[in-house]
Order: sequence, then C-alpha cells, then structure tokens
Amino acid sequence: MKTGSPAPAAAELRWFKSSYSAGNGGDCVEVADTGTAVLVRDSKRPEAEILTVSAMQWTAFVRMTTRT
Repeated sequence: MKTGSPAPAAAELRWFKSSYSAGNGGDCVEVADTGTAVLVRDSKRPEAEILTVSAMQWTAFVRMTTRT
C-alpha cells in the first residue's frame, strides 16, 4: 500500500463512489481500477493524495468487509 499525489492519468480513470458513502455530502470514498491496482480517494478532495493498493489486497479487503 502506498499514498501519493494523483498522477495525471488519475483524472482519466473512471471513479466509482462507494455504496457506503453518505449521500448528504458527508464521508465519500471513490475507487478506480487500473487493472493491476485499485486507487482510493476522498471524493470531496480529488486533488489530494490517493491510496494505492494491489488488486489482490483490494479483493482481500472487500471479502473481509462483506462477511456477515
């Protein structure tokens, strides 16, 4: 996992807002899939740093958080 300033290519990616994000302008998380990594950013501050995780790490995270 790493963080960094958004690369110019980040603006060209298709970003998806989390279904768990509040619809009232509150906490909003967006993700974009690059094919080899998943980028995560704060939708209220898209110019801020972006968290980058491998596709494998993201899959493990989603599996862990969706267990009931």
